[in-house]
Amino acid sequence: MNPNARIQPSQIIDLSKEIAYNRNDPLFMRVKITHKPHAQARWLMRALGLPFRLMPKEFAGWADDTITRMGVHSTTHIDAPWHYGPTDPDGNRLPSVEDIPLDHCFGPGVVFDMTHKAEGDSITVADMEADLEKSGAQISQGTIALIRTGRCKYQGTREYWKRGTGMSGPATEWLIDHGVIVMGIDQWGWDLPFHDQIRKARKNQDSESFWEGHLVGRHKPYWQMEQLRGLENLPSHGFDVGVFPLRLKGCSAAPARVVGFLYD
Repeated sequence: MNPNARIQPSQIIDLSKEIAYNRNDPLFMRVKITHKPHAQARWLMRALGLPFRLMPKEFAGWADDTITRMGVHSTTHIDAPWHYGPTDPDGNRLPSVEDIPLDHCFGPGVVFDMTHKAEGDSITVADMEADLEKSGAQISQGTIALIRTGRCKYQGTREYWKRGTGMSGPATEWLIDHGVIVMGIDQWGWDLPFHDQIRKARKNQDSESFWEGHLVGRHKPYWQMEQLRGLENLPSHGFDVGVFPLRLKGCSAAPARVVGFLYD
C-alpha cells in the first residue's frame, strides 16, 4: 500500500445551518441578503464602455449578492476567547477569531449524547463521564467534542434561542482538562438559555451562575461552536471534524462551515 495514499471519507456530513433570511429569528440574529439580478452586470459593463452589441450572446450578466446584515453569532459559528472577555486574569489580551491555529480546526470527533437532559437542566461532569462509559469513546489532546442536545429541531422557529439544556462551567473545564480545545453544541448557545440562567442566578442569589460555561474561557481559553445541526447523523466516535471559520480580523466569532468526515 502506498504510504502516501490519502484515506478518502466515505461520507461527508454537513453540520452547519443554511445562511438565509428567516423572519422567525429574533432581530439580534436575523440575516439579510440582497440578491442582485444578472442583468445588472450588463449595464455595469455598458457604463464601463462595452456596448451591448459587443457583448457575447450568451452573456446574461453575472449574479452578485451582498450580505447587508449578519452578526458573527447569527448562524453556525465559532466563538473566540475574545468573546468571553477582553483579557485573562493576568491582564493578557485574549485571542480573537483570526488567531485560531489551523491545526485546531481539524481533528477526531466525539459526540456526547445529551438529548435526555431536560429544559433548563445543566450538563454536568457526571453526565459527560457516563456518556463516555456508555459509548466507549475516548477523548484526548486534539479531540473535537460535539454536544448533541437535539434542540437543533427548533432551528428556524421563534423558540430556538429559548430552548435547551446547557454546558455547566465544571463540564466545560473538564473537557479542556482532557485536551479538548475546540467544542460545539447543536442548540442556540453553549450555556443554559438566558432566561434559565437569570432565573437560576436570582433564585440562588448566585453571581457565579450566569454564563459559567463561557467564562471558563477567561482563564482556560478554548474555542466553541454554537448552532450546529445534524449531529444525529454521526456515530459517537470514529470520525473527523473540520471547522473552518471566516478569517475576520479582531472579531469575537466567525461563521463557520462545520463538517463531519465518516470512513468505512
